[in-house]
Amino acid sequence: MKEKAGAKTKAASKKAAAKPAQTEKPKVVSEERDIAVEQKLVSLYALQSVDSAIDAIRILRGELPLEVQDLEDDIAGYQNKIERIKADMTEITKNISDRKAAITDIKAQIKKYEKQLREVKNSREYDALNKEIEYQNLENQLHEKKIREATITLEKRKADLERIEAACAERQKDLEAKKGELDEIVAETEKDEKALVKKSEEYQANIEPRWLRLYERIRNNAHNGLAVVCVERDACGGCFSKIPPQRQIDIRMHKKIIACEYCGRFLVDDTIKEKAEEITGKLK
Repeated sequence: MKEKAGAKTKAASKKAAAKPAQTEKPKVVSEERDIAVEQKLVSLYALQSVDSAIDAIRILRGELPLEVQDLEDDIAGYQNKIERIKADMTEITKNISDRKAAITDIKAQIKKYEKQLREVKNSREYDALNKEIEYQNLENQLHEKKIREATITLEKRKADLERIEAACAERQKDLEAKKGELDEIVAETEKDEKALVKKSEEYQANIEPRWLRLYERIRNNAHNGLAVVCVERDACGGCFSKIPPQRQIDIRMHKKIIACEYCGRFLVDDTIKEKAEEITGKLK
């Protein structure tokens, strides 16, 4: 009985000795983990705030950058057409010139054969020269026909060129007007945008590459560009889906980075938001 009592006492002593060690160790690890995760969340929210401010500036420009790009593409297309038409016209003009030169040669050749025809001594030579003259006349007619067809085609190309050049000039006027509007807006916001872009790059440098890649992917897939949102009224600040109470407690504890089960955005509480705003200067 004494041995059993002694064994129980030893076991109880070991259990009591082990218990404080278990409570202390997780506490230290938990605090370290909380600080690391909290810093990541603050950095992510700060980056989101700056990127959202950049988005707001770019939204002011509206569709102007896209309109400018479309106009530049249209003008480039017209210029390519103009170059092709001019190349066709050059080729057609050369073809007409070559055929006119060929007609001149043919006429000279016919005169030569006609002269020889007056000097022939037998019917065989006479028939041969007549056939040659006939052939040259047919060649001449063919060249003249091709010249007429080429001239008609050349006139059509000239009309096409004038039409496309007029359309291109009109697009150029539109482009200059749109660029003027865009340049005016950019001039007003360029300084602020550059400062924000610089801040964004600084915050990105403080975020691990894997989290940064995930942030960019979520942001690119989100229609409003939000990858990090606050919990508002027990719901996700991005998709407004309800968040269970236990999950809200986990978000407030900052022990791990938690994403919305529905939209995938990173979720933070007001504490993270306040700390991030202290860094960013409460950007809107």
